[in-house]
Amino acid sequence: MATLLIKGGRVLSPEDGLDGELDVLVEEGVIREIGPNLTAAADQTLDARGQVVVPGLVDIHVHLREPGGEISETLETGLQAAVAGGFTAVCPMPNTKPLIDRPELVRTTIEKAERIGLAHVFPIAAVSMESLGESLTDMAALKAAGAVGFSDDGRPVKTAGLMRRAMEKARGIGAPIIEHCEDPSLHPGGVVNEGPVAQRLKLRGIPNCSEDVCLGRDLILGEATGAHLHVAHLSTARAVEMVRAAKRRGIRVSCEVTPHHFTLTDEAMEKYGTNAKMNPPLRSAQDVEAVCAGIADGTVDALATDHAPQAPELKAKPLSGDSPFGVIGLETALALALTQLVHTGRISLAHLVVLMSTNPARIIGQPLGRLQVGGAADITVFDPNLEWTYCAAEGRSKSRNSPFDGWQLKGAATATIAAGKIVYRR
Repeated sequence: MATLLIKGGRVLSPEDGLDGELDVLVEEGVIREIGPNLTAAADQTLDARGQVVVPGLVDIHVHLREPGGEISETLETGLQAAVAGGFTAVCPMPNTKPLIDRPELVRTTIEKAERIGLAHVFPIAAVSMESLGESLTDMAALKAAGAVGFSDDGRPVKTAGLMRRAMEKARGIGAPIIEHCEDPSLHPGGVVNEGPVAQRLKLRGIPNCSEDVCLGRDLILGEATGAHLHVAHLSTARAVEMVRAAKRRGIRVSCEVTPHHFTLTDEAMEKYGTNAKMNPPLRSAQDVEAVCAGIADGTVDALATDHAPQAPELKAKPLSGDSPFGVIGLETALALALTQLVHTGRISLAHLVVLMSTNPARIIGQPLGRLQVGGAADITVFDPNLEWTYCAAEGRSKSRNSPFDGWQLKGAATATIAAGKIVYRR
C-alpha cells in the first residue's frame, strides 16, 4: 500500500488540539499515525522542517466556469490553481451554462473532478430553477446527488417569500442557504462602490445599503425559520455588525470574507481598473477595517476566495459597461491571509487554520478540516515565511484578472496532499 511520511513540521490542527513538531504517516489516503520521530518505512518522505502542516484548506466559494465558460476557466485549470494555493477541497457555485439546478449536473461535476484527481469538489446547487427566483429547485434530490449547499450566487434570492420557502426546505435536509446579499434596485448599472472614487471615475456607484438591506431581510427570515444562513463575501461595516448582533441573538448565521475585501479599498479601482472590479465592490477604508475587526473577533467564520476567472478579452471591455465583475484568488488567498492578517498580528496561525479549513468544512457539513488518525489525508503544508512575488501570467488559472499581480507576499503552500496523494509541490 502506498505510504507517505511527513517529517518534522509544525503540525497544527486546532480541532484536534495539535500544535507541535510532529510527523504524520499516511497510508492509502488515510492518516495512520501522528507523533514525534516516527520511524515507519514509507514509499515517500516529505521533509516539512520549518514549515506548517495543517488540515487541507477548503474554499467554499469558487467559480470554475465549466460548463459554458471555458474561455475563462475549466474544471481542470481551476483545480490546478486550487492545489497550487493549498486547497484540497473547493465548492463551485452553480452559475455555469447550463446552470447547476438539476441532480445530473451535480453528479457530472463531481465525477469529472474525480477523474482529474486534484482537489475534491463539493458543488453548490441553485436555490431556484435557472436562478430566476420563480420556483425552487428539488433540494433533496440535489443534496442526494452531492450538493452541499444552495445559492443563486451572482444575484440574491429574488423575493422574501421564495427565500422563506427555500430556508424551510434547506433546514429540513440540513443544508445551508448561501446568500449573495444585494438589492439590485438600489444601484441600477452600478459598477464601483458609491463614494468619492465613483465620483472621480464618473461611474455609477453601488451603495453599502444594497448589501445591508438584503442581509437584514435574510437574517429576519433565518431567525423565523431556524435555517442555516451563510452570507457570502461580506463587505460592509454595517453588515459585519448585523451578523455580530444576529449571532448574539442565537440566529444560525455564518459568513465569509474574501482576501480582496480585507486587503483593498475602492481606491484600488483607480490603479487596477477592471482587475479590481467585483461584486460586491471594494469598499471604503472604514469598511475594510470593520471587516478585519470581524475576522479578528470571530464574527467572520471563513475566508473564501470568490475565485472568479474572466478571460482577458472580457476584462478588456470598458469599466463602465460590459467588463464583467470578478477577480481570481485561489493562488493568492493563503499568502494574502498570512501577509495581511497573521504577519501583522491581527490573527494567530491557529485562527487562520480555523478560518480556511475547520470552519469552511463545518459550514458545508463535511468531515474535513482536521488531522486525526483514521481520517482522510487531506493536508496542506506551507512555509509562512517564504517571500515571493505573485505573477498572474505564471499562474495555473486560465485567467489573469488579479489586482495582486506583482505584489510581494510572505507565505505560500509548498505541498498539497489530497486523499493521501501529493497533488502539488512548489
